[in-house]
Amino acid sequence: MKILVADKFSPEGLRVFEDAEGIDLDYQPGLAPAQFLEAIPEVDALIVRGGTQVTEEVLRAAKKLRVVGRAGIGVENIDLAAANRKGVVIMNTPFGSTTTTAEHTIAMMLSLARQIPEASRSIKAGHWEKDRFLGGEIAGKTLGVIGAGKIGRLVVERARGHQMRVIVYDPYLTEETTRQMGAEQVDFDELLSRSDFITLHIPLTSETAGLLAEDTLQKVKPGCRIVNCAVGGLIDEPALASAIEEGRVAGAALDVFAKEPPDRDNPLLAMEQVICTPHLRAATVDAQVNVTVQVAHQIVDFLQKGIVVNALNVPSISEDLLAEIRPYLELAERLGSFQAQYHAQGLHTVTIEYAGSVTEHPTGHLTIALLKGLLTPMLGAMVNYANAPYLARERGIRVVETKSSTTEGFANSIRLIVSGIDGDHSVSGTLFGENDYRIVCVDDYQVETVPHGHILVLHNHDRPGVIGLVGQVLAEARINIAMMNLSRHKIDGKSISLLGVDSKIPEEVLARLRDNENILSAVQMHL
Repeated sequence: MKILVADKFSPEGLRVFEDAEGIDLDYQPGLAPAQFLEAIPEVDALIVRGGTQVTEEVLRAAKKLRVVGRAGIGVENIDLAAANRKGVVIMNTPFGSTTTTAEHTIAMMLSLARQIPEASRSIKAGHWEKDRFLGGEIAGKTLGVIGAGKIGRLVVERARGHQMRVIVYDPYLTEETTRQMGAEQVDFDELLSRSDFITLHIPLTSETAGLLAEDTLQKVKPGCRIVNCAVGGLIDEPALASAIEEGRVAGAALDVFAKEPPDRDNPLLAMEQVICTPHLRAATVDAQVNVTVQVAHQIVDFLQKGIVVNALNVPSISEDLLAEIRPYLELAERLGSFQAQYHAQGLHTVTIEYAGSVTEHPTGHLTIALLKGLLTPMLGAMVNYANAPYLARERGIRVVETKSSTTEGFANSIRLIVSGIDGDHSVSGTLFGENDYRIVCVDDYQVETVPHGHILVLHNHDRPGVIGLVGQVLAEARINIAMMNLSRHKIDGKSISLLGVDSKIPEEVLARLRDNENILSAVQMHL
């Protein structure tokens, strides 16, 4: 079986392939696109880092390809939809660099507090400016952690070791889970107003893009310092530069940027109060070796034994069973994703009810798929079929599974109920045909919608003119409605509408809808 390693790889990782029986290693880092397309047709497994683009064209040309291994967490360079259509398994290494990233965050924070880079440049330039570089201690200061996933928790642990007070904003965590970390859970505005240092550890989504922008930076504690070793785009960079110029923010330490490498005229690069590193969060010898060795073992195990580990697009089951239950897997994952974007604050319990013919299949894999769908909007690309149950337990989420051989109205159904600080909320789905799955119930409202693409969920008073208003507002924004489904319990009561639209709805358009007295809520999601 032939393995192509198309990016730079550690000797330790290559040795795993060389020592494996029945493996033909082709190590060609840095192939030109044309050369890559020539090499891919005879390859059984492909290994990449971030430098190789695994496009739909590449996957079409890969006649024998069964698996792609990404040494690292990000899969932005891999066309997952095309891989799914081709039936190619995509694996990554989600935890190979978590310690390294947490340590880099702490190093950036200490460097910022003590002005170490500037002091180093000064002394190398022949100066001895001891009084100029009066730093501050981090002991006794308040660290605000935005996002307490795997990396965020490691940062909390290390900050407490430095005798810092730690507060956390993570709406998907329960207060009990946060307390167990030794931190205090607060809302977003309180974190901004109390933190001496703010560090971000969240994925980039439509909700988190520009999280620290002009309006939110107005709310920070005067003199706070901001660290971002997560992902570019979470901070509005011009707004941060203005906040530093005005003195509201004392400084920032950035390992990631919205555009990488950043433009040379980016104002942050010229600021003495800003420390910049070139996406070094995982750039240690240890982490590079860890991720390459880990993905090498995963690929060998897959090719030799059929074992699937850390897969992003399939669970660890046989190919025959996968073909049989794949439609249910897709339905379960989309139900989870729907609920995560609809109501998933402070979750403590997830209940999954299987009924009808779906119970003839092993439901454990479906539960994992549902948890993956539920957790991915919260935690990003690190979530996969292997670690979803572990991540749920880590976040204090209790998972309850029930089965019934009979169901009302449908041959099969999957119902997801989440319990959190917003109370209980549910969504149900069913499979009509081989690949025809629908959402059929949302919070006891009977609906019917295809869980795919951009969906707007509206709660409104059941009054004349609401539908016309929604259509007019979307039409003026040139947003085309592809599908619309309405449901109510009684006349003049409350109703729910699910609208499938052709493109993402701008925030200002959503705000216009929410400002109407008859619209109770407007939630946009992407499935």
